[in-house]
Amino acid sequence: MTVRLSLYQKAEHELYKLDRSVKAKFYDFSHRFRKNPHSNGLQLKALKGDSQIFSARIDDSYRALLTRTGTDERGDENWLIIAVRHRRDVYEQLSVAVNRISGEIEFVDLSVVGESALRRAGIRLVPVEPDTGTAPETAPAAPATPDTSDVQEPASSAPPLLAAHSPQLLRDLGVAESLIDVALTLTEVADLDRLVAEAPLLSQDVLYGLAAGMSPDEVRAEITDAVASPGHVDLADFGAALARTTVTTVDDALQKVLEAGDFQAWKVFLHPTQARLVNHDYNGPARVSGGPGTGKTIVALHRIHHLLRQLKPGRDKPILLTTFTKNLASDLRTRLSDLVGDSALLARVEITHIDELAYKVITENGISSPTKRRVDDRTALNELRTILEELEQKTSFEPEFLLEEWEQVILGQSVTTRAAYFQTRRAGRGHPLTRPERAAVWTILDRFTTSLHSKGIETWGQAAERAARYEMERAARIQARQTYKGQVGGRDLIHRDAEASLHDLKHRYQHVVVDEAQDLRAAHWKMLRAMVAPGDNDMFIAGDTHQRVYDNHVSLGSLGIDVRGRSARLSLSYRTTREILAQALSVMSGETYDDLDEGTDTLAGYRSVLHGPAPELHGYTTWEEELDGLALTLRSWCDELAAHDSGTGHDARGLIAVAVPDRDKVSQVIYHLATKAGLGYAQLTSDGPRGNGAIHVGTMPRFKGLEYQRLVIVGANDRLVPRMETIERYRAEDPARYRRELRKARSMLFVAATRARDALVITWHGAPSPFLAEDAPTSRR
Repeated sequence: MTVRLSLYQKAEHELYKLDRSVKAKFYDFSHRFRKNPHSNGLQLKALKGDSQIFSARIDDSYRALLTRTGTDERGDENWLIIAVRHRRDVYEQLSVAVNRISGEIEFVDLSVVGESALRRAGIRLVPVEPDTGTAPETAPAAPATPDTSDVQEPASSAPPLLAAHSPQLLRDLGVAESLIDVALTLTEVADLDRLVAEAPLLSQDVLYGLAAGMSPDEVRAEITDAVASPGHVDLADFGAALARTTVTTVDDALQKVLEAGDFQAWKVFLHPTQARLVNHDYNGPARVSGGPGTGKTIVALHRIHHLLRQLKPGRDKPILLTTFTKNLASDLRTRLSDLVGDSALLARVEITHIDELAYKVITENGISSPTKRRVDDRTALNELRTILEELEQKTSFEPEFLLEEWEQVILGQSVTTRAAYFQTRRAGRGHPLTRPERAAVWTILDRFTTSLHSKGIETWGQAAERAARYEMERAARIQARQTYKGQVGGRDLIHRDAEASLHDLKHRYQHVVVDEAQDLRAAHWKMLRAMVAPGDNDMFIAGDTHQRVYDNHVSLGSLGIDVRGRSARLSLSYRTTREILAQALSVMSGETYDDLDEGTDTLAGYRSVLHGPAPELHGYTTWEEELDGLALTLRSWCDELAAHDSGTGHDARGLIAVAVPDRDKVSQVIYHLATKAGLGYAQLTSDGPRGNGAIHVGTMPRFKGLEYQRLVIVGANDRLVPRMETIERYRAEDPARYRRELRKARSMLFVAATRARDALVITWHGAPSPFLAEDAPTSRR
């Protein structure tokens, strides 16, 4: 007889934290268990509290907890390892069951709950293997005569957090049965945090949702229904439940991963409520939106993994994953590699940032049009200033306004003639233009483009527009060939020249996946739309307009990308704590945002399932004092992490970051850390972190899509966030642009604040940013 052995996801996480020697013994145990689970050395026995759970001996100190999951068609036993822990942490009150809603196997350990909470629920934890001659490590149930600790319990007079909800409601929403009685007695948020920290994920989300103020109907719609099993759930059928449960086969590949230490699995962990978006078949483009930390990027990565598994064998690259910036594309490549694992499968995905993709298209078409050197917006603005001086129209139109007009209206809508510009809609531009003014703008911008062309340069916007035009022409040829074949009735009648260029007559990709979609230009979307044939599962789009830090506004529907009926919004954050989220949401107060189409998006109902310390806000008199305060904070964090990770071998690089409003301040922060504070750093660049230091430093836009355990935002004053001296003049002369600039600055601060997972500090010198809460402390350290 042989045994198939699987590993429950939480058990896998427990293994990550164990000493290397224990991991080695675990794999020796697994080998022996597969050969004969009933051998005397393993001491396999059922717990008295739940006979579905068995304890087996790994060594003198550690135990594996398992449950039977049936027998396969060959008669081999199937077992699931649900926990790996020290024998003193194994209690009779542990339980395993099939969830009545999701149909998955769930393991519940009440030992994580506070002592007083267990007493109120009348639960006493009994160790399976008590240490002889030592005091019990968990206090017994409350004695008949209350002692001092009972008298001092603050929760005795407070109402339960979930007092408005019944046991049956929790049961119907999917809370694990063994958690319900305890959950309904909890009076302190800290107790709830301890309870759900190790609870099954569905129970965690339901309890946090109700405690956060969601109505039962909202919880049912957003959480419970999203993971409900489509068929009947047999609570006694552990075999069927195993097929619905995320597990790992205990094999050599898993052993290598575990022995390598913590590979930050949380960056690619897919929550059950998100799985339906990943595995669904869409009959056209689909979009997922949601606030920071809700899992949009993780959903996109798992979507690619799902699509990869559906592909026919080959060596081509039928899937495109693209995003706005180079450093984020690099991060996505790393995370997708962690998720997919198989290098051959990963090689079938082209991962690139959107401007690099446009450059590839332009280069391929270089014979018909020579490649130009691309320049940034600052170079383009200087060119416009020179032209305005030559035309003596410097005071009529500002170069910033002209560049935006050119990027968003002329390039964005592929306007090629003066007459067409007179007829073009300028929705959202704010400042209206008369016909004579449009004529003047066209004259200036026509001279501008001529000047760029004569110098052999182009802006990124021009490059995107040119690449879009090439791809749209290619798509038109594909359509014409398909039409011609249909008319003449077959391939035999296609002309020889068409046969010779057959490789050109197919779309580049079968599937296109876009992350950080809110920052792409209209030309980018036209290019992407032309790169993939319209049809099932053609495009998958992830983005959040509240995080738009570049002023690119589009309507997907007008660009041929119709996501109506195929849009989903995620509202639960699994990264940012409630405390950090509250601070971040206060930054966005009073603003409205588009939904990448003709509607509006909102953060209403956006909630966190995590709990942590409140963000710290500190003001200073001078920039030097602020830098000194930054150094103190960073040094204390580094010391804490070093003490916590001592002996684990974990790499602390990339856990701490500093977000700065502009490039000049980045240089000053780096200089201070290196020369005065003695702290190592790595600067965030377009190519990713540059340097080997533990602390990442970069401008706020560089943090898009990234995540850190602890983060400091410095320089958040009223001169930098937003740059009031620069935008104040727009308040009267161009109110729409003034609002856009404010909204962009809000988004930048919002993005930076929500990169923090566990701890956030925001500092400034002088007056704080107007986007910070009105009650922000003004005292100086």
